Amino acid sequence: MKASQRYLITGAAGMLGQDLQRALQGRDVTALRRTDLDITDADAVVATVAGYDVVINAAAYTAVDQAETDESAAHLLNATAVEHLAKAAAATGAKFVHYSTDYVFQGDATEPYDEDAPRDPLNAYGRTKADGEIAALAAHPDGTYIIRTAWLYGAAGGNFAKTMVKLAGSHPEITVVDDQRGQPTYTRDLAEQTVRLLDADAPVGIYHGTSSGECTWFDFAREIFRLTGNDPERVKPTDSSAFVRPAARPAYSVLGHRRWHEAGLEPIRDWREAIAAAADDGVLVVDPTPVAEVR
Repeated sequence: MKASQRYLITGAAGMLGQDLQRALQGRDVTALRRTDLDITDADAVVATVAGYDVVINAAAYTAVDQAETDESAAHLLNATAVEHLAKAAAATGAKFVHYSTDYVFQGDATEPYDEDAPRDPLNAYGRTKADGEIAALAAHPDGTYIIRTAWLYGAAGGNFAKTMVKLAGSHPEITVVDDQRGQPTYTRDLAEQTVRLLDADAPVGIYHGTSSGECTWFDFAREIFRLTGNDPERVKPTDSSAFVRPAARPAYSVLGHRRWHEAGLEPIRDWREAIAAAADDGVLVVDPTPVAEVR
């Protein structure tokens, strides 16, 4: 890491964007919200990126179900805008970090997806994120980091973890799906791992930025109940047929961490350790945000 490096964060108002700002505290950081920069405007992106050493894109179209009927809007933000940012970073020699998703895979595997596994998205959102990966790597192959993540929760905004805390206070029992497996990932951990990756000047390419270990949504919910002093037995298992959504969800979202080891870095800690830390950080508290999707 160069002491004089300048960092640009797009999507700074989001859950991950806010934790990135914390992880980079004390450095020369410009954090832009959607109202500060329209990343779908190629000329505006070129003008803004000039002068920065690292560009971190935490902006995305994340309305998974809505993307089924508005794929063009999702593609504009998740692919076209990503290409604009990658090209602008390439023009100035800046490093480019872009976050992608487990949804670029079909979700029918039986072992963790390797970073080099073929993309095979099962819904519109996944297609747009896959296109964004391809566009970024093609536009800036010598300076792009793709960090795939999944099942995010954090201090800002609504998410599954906060939803469970709310439901614990209002429902005697809840049902949560037990046939979808993944890796709950704390955005603070993901932000700090991103900074470690950059500071190590690790090889560019694809990394899987998810917690170690794996569980189902049901397992995750029970752990949240336990950590907040609620009886985990109040969480009952069900299957995905009870929560039919417009967009299909991957049944298996576990991502492998081979490239961290090859880069000489440890993967993100185990999901149980992370959610316990999040509880200590005050993340698992009731707030007035709307209840998020339960799966």
